[in-house]
Amino acid sequence: MKDPIAAEALQTYERFVATRNEIDVGNRPWSALADYFTEDAAYIDPAWGRIEGREAIREFFEASMAGLTGYGWSTPENWTLAQGHRLVSQWDQVLGHRKDGTPWMVPGLSILYYAGNQLFCYSHDMLNMTHIGQTMREMGWEPPKIFNMPPRKPNRDVSLPSAWTHLAK
Repeated sequence: MKDPIAAEALQTYERFVATRNEIDVGNRPWSALADYFTEDAAYIDPAWGRIEGREAIREFFEASMAGLTGYGWSTPENWTLAQGHRLVSQWDQVLGHRKDGTPWMVPGLSILYYAGNQLFCYSHDMLNMTHIGQTMREMGWEPPKIFNMPPRKPNRDVSLPSAWTHLAK
């Protein structure tokens, strides 16, 4: 039996990934990803914590990625699964390439909830931040002046926005 909600979520996510790919090559700003979220969405980042609301998510994308893009960073998608309103994606965070051409890479996972109308109301990105730190040290990466540190005490609430808790059932 075909799941029309999952199919629509997958189509929307494919457009999200296409936008992210455009961002990775410098053709669009990070803030463009906020257009895929509801006004009351929650975005959970492993370093920055919970960001609430589309415009706050837009600002977060610009602030959190400042100084990280343009240095060979990319986010290739490996696989995506959807069931009903839930979508799970596995991707790699490529931090650049070694002299031999192999990537500095850390695997990541996202859980999203699709709200309809080609919008997500929730995204929870998961990365092993210890692995990120070790990789950056091995790379000899130095933050540029425009780099922004994440907050010292981020909001670690990973719940769905209250208006969308019915999607968890």
